[in-house]
Amino acid sequence: MQLNDLYKEIILDHYQSPHNRGRPPHADIEAEGSNPLCGDDVEVFVLLDGDRVKEVRFDGSGCAISLAAASMMSEVLEGKSKAEVREIGDLFKAMMHGEDVDLPEEMEDLEALKGVANFPLRVKCALLAWTTLEHGLANENVGGRVSIEVD
Repeated sequence: MQLNDLYKEIILDHYQSPHNRGRPPHADIEAEGSNPLCGDDVEVFVLLDGDRVKEVRFDGSGCAISLAAASMMSEVLEGKSKAEVREIGDLFKAMMHGEDVDLPEEMEDLEALKGVANFPLRVKCALLAWTTLEHGLANENVGGRVSIEVD
């Protein structure tokens, strides 16, 4: 099996059987994001245990890239501190913008999205859940739901 085939398989697996999809009964952080150009919509829910992410869940609709990225993000961030979440998000964004980054082994599924950097219009799809989460974290103390629209 070639690397491209493996990456396609990982993306399709996360798209067809998303991990951590659904709304929790309670969330410490709730944020929603949309990309009106392509129709992707995502809601991100974070449950915290102090400064650590206890659980990330998401819901929404969109393309395979958008939903697979949200699914992968939800798995990678569990148990991380808010500072680590920001660092991982920065690494992922750099990779999506074509920078050569070394992802930690625990983030290897995210490597499957590396090829998206070659398609600038699809980068926003891959980043939607991450950008939504970032805005949710930044506005955590404001309370309520945070909404963003990427263009």
